[in-house]
Amino acid sequence: MGSLFDHGHQESSNGFFFNPSITKGEVITCKAAVVWAPGEPFEIEQVRVDPPKNMEVRIKILYTSICHTDLSAWKGENESQRAYPRILGHEAIGIVESVGEGVSDMGEGDYVIPIFNGECGHCAYCESEKTNLCEKFRVNPMKSVMSSDGKTRFSTIDGKPIYHFLNTSTFAEYTVVDSACAVKLSPDVPLKKMSLLSCGVSTGLGAAWNTANVKPGSTLAIFGLGAVGLAAAEGARSRGASRIIGVDINPNKFVKGKSKGVTEFINPKELDTPLHEKIREMTQGGVDYSFECAGNLDVLREAFLSTHDGWGLTVILGIHPTPRMLPIHPMEIFDGRRIVASVFGDFKGKTQLPHFAKQCMDGVVNLDGFITHELPFSKINEAFKLLGNGESLRCLLTL
Repeated sequence: MGSLFDHGHQESSNGFFFNPSITKGEVITCKAAVVWAPGEPFEIEQVRVDPPKNMEVRIKILYTSICHTDLSAWKGENESQRAYPRILGHEAIGIVESVGEGVSDMGEGDYVIPIFNGECGHCAYCESEKTNLCEKFRVNPMKSVMSSDGKTRFSTIDGKPIYHFLNTSTFAEYTVVDSACAVKLSPDVPLKKMSLLSCGVSTGLGAAWNTANVKPGSTLAIFGLGAVGLAAAEGARSRGASRIIGVDINPNKFVKGKSKGVTEFINPKELDTPLHEKIREMTQGGVDYSFECAGNLDVLREAFLSTHDGWGLTVILGIHPTPRMLPIHPMEIFDGRRIVASVFGDFKGKTQLPHFAKQCMDGVVNLDGFITHELPFSKINEAFKLLGNGESLRCLLTL
């Protein structure tokens, strides 16, 4: 079994020492953060990572960060999605260590970001301009094994399987993903910032650009000022929105919001009138767009009602637990308000993310400020506490 740093390493353009020839085709033993049961602390374990099979890629993870989806999965909030032991994580950047048979769009030493919403490029969904879902590799929280053979590529030292998460499983020094779920980037990308494109920034900013197609001079309200909500604000700011109202019960988020273009703030706890009535009053009838980023159905209803009748659009970005249903009566939609959900900001990952990364590097989008904390991988439990307590946007873990 190989280890990347055994001997003969080479330096990459970003300063990382790398020599895949010593591990290619071998089972790698490395560290991973394994969750064994809902809510139990992550255990840093030695795990085995198999070589990639047909149309798969093995990646050395350099940086990974934590999203609220990881937090929800760690808690096991949706019982039907539970699978343990499991390696969570879906926001990261890394280097291709080796590729399986048939992979031609990336190779050893390439920088890649894993994406939870894959793109095979040839199914009816991928060929359609109407969706960014893929027939086989779309986001699927129920999926816990690889597509090709229904087995895992992770195992304990004594050979017991460890399950995958969201097509990516980035809380490990090495992971194996389907090639449809890895996006090759330019070799000169800023690695830490580009890790954000795996989920949070792409989801929020893409919702403003692609899903809502925010117009210059428009008004909007963002419900929940975490990383996704602030990315939506950044997307709206870059599109020339005139007013961006930020809604959150944590006033500490307001300072960060200003740097992302938020012009006004509302703390619902300080209101003596319904939230949507306050927003309608502020905007003479309601906002053009609202973005629900909290994963709370009561908040979703307020977001829907805060938009202007006749043309208001609400975009759902929050992850909602079952079994409660949409809190909207069909007749309320007859007033012209629309509601839609956005997956991965409606970006097609393989074909559109490299251009988006270039836009970020060219200054069209400001990625500064999203990473609020940095910790070594061994302190992953501390990082989860920071997110759960509302103290961090993204905590970057160095592997």
